[in-house]
Amino acid sequence: MRLMPKRVKFRKTQRQKIKGNATKCNTVAFGEFGMQSLEPGWITAQQLEAGRVSASQYLPREGKLTIRVFPHKSVTSKPIETRMGKGKGEPEFWVAVVKPVTIVFVFSGINEEIASHTFNRIAHKMPVKVRLVQRRKTV
Repeated sequence: MRLMPKRVKFRKTQRQKIKGNATKCNTVAFGEFGMQSLEPGWITAQQLEAGRVSASQYLPREGKLTIRVFPHKSVTSKPIETRMGKGKGEPEFWVAVVKPVTIVFVFSGINEEIASHTFNRIAHKMPVKVRLVQRRKTV
């Protein structure tokens, strides 16, 4: 598993509610096109990696892909057929908490047609609804 923190202060985290829109990481900053989430949710490290692999296979050599979210939250689960009690389960996987309007992936160095095809490949791997957004022109 590639995407996981090196160290964390607490191994087991609480689930929390995902409220409101994103205030950080909500604009296309590094490239021309971005993939923006439209609903709250968790994106696992495996889903991020699957999106990265499918995009890198499709992008031409001059195109660049940047991942703007990182899976910091651990999700725990208890083994199947275990009785209630005896504490919280062990960490199973890591997730990135995504609010609406968060930019998840950024593409640079490609035209709009290739960006839309790359977006479609990644969108099938994501557990939340996403849309393709373009960087605003600054004057």
